[in-house]
Amino acid sequence: MSEKSMRQQFVDTLVDVGIDDPDLVVLVGDISHFALQPFAEACPGRYYNIGICEPTIISMAAGLSKTGFHPVAHTIAPFIIERAFEQIKLDFCYQQFGGTLVTVGSAFDYSNLGCTHHCYGDFALLKTLQNTEIIYPGSPPEFDLLFRQTYQNKKLTLFRLPGVQHGYGFDSGDIQLGKGIKVLSGSDLTIIATGPQLRNALDALDKLHDIGLSAEVIYIHTIRPLDTKLVRDSVQKTGRVLVIEEHMRSGGLGDDVLRATADIGNVRYSSLSIPDRFVTEYGSYREHCERLGFTPEGIVSKVLTDLGVGPRKEEVRV
Repeated sequence: MSEKSMRQQFVDTLVDVGIDDPDLVVLVGDISHFALQPFAEACPGRYYNIGICEPTIISMAAGLSKTGFHPVAHTIAPFIIERAFEQIKLDFCYQQFGGTLVTVGSAFDYSNLGCTHHCYGDFALLKTLQNTEIIYPGSPPEFDLLFRQTYQNKKLTLFRLPGVQHGYGFDSGDIQLGKGIKVLSGSDLTIIATGPQLRNALDALDKLHDIGLSAEVIYIHTIRPLDTKLVRDSVQKTGRVLVIEEHMRSGGLGDDVLRATADIGNVRYSSLSIPDRFVTEYGSYREHCERLGFTPEGIVSKVLTDLGVGPRKEEVRV
């Protein structure tokens, strides 16, 4: 059986929730229009294709929120986050209205369309605004559960939907807003992964074991609010941390981890992320990952270069 796409889960969740909640309203920017026809049919009068007018979509969604609805605005990441940023800032966050933004074209997913369709700084931008949450689900169940937990909580919540999934199955009880997941325990190195990069983190474990490193793997689906306790507990134990994320180096999860653990001391840090530049090369998503080091081999190389090799020489931990 084929894997359900993140976008299909988005549609299925909206239909299911929308049938039960008459206050759920969806606005799109000529993206996923045909996929969302089941919602339009099941929830007449609560679906609007506004076209390529992203600032208008945000302003309309904020107006709906003001009158008591739960708006969901959806289109390609750079157009709704970067192009409509002023409307997000003033119409939603300044007014402290709740709503949900759901983007596709995560990071460089739209690889063949070039950097006009890339968005590597969305987390950093949203972190500058009050009353916001940032969620990066790497599997359909994560989106379904986290959307249901957040869509009516009176905060502006961003869901960044990736085109590629990590393929790991979590217990539904482990998927909670603001709570990371310890996927595997280890003693020498903390790997913190988000989105689809959990797959590469897990695929690198055997190679890390071969060079004498026992890696603890932490998965973060909620970028904001961050599960700082889980992160701190792991970093205190291992003394080494590598953050893997499809976000530009500045303002991403790596910066949050650094701030959350800066007082621990004697910790070695590294970040496998997108350099602070445009990814101007053309190619597939996989080719971009290979160029940027988002591979099991790239993870091992980062560990060797930045974090040192072999277990720490203090006490053996249990």
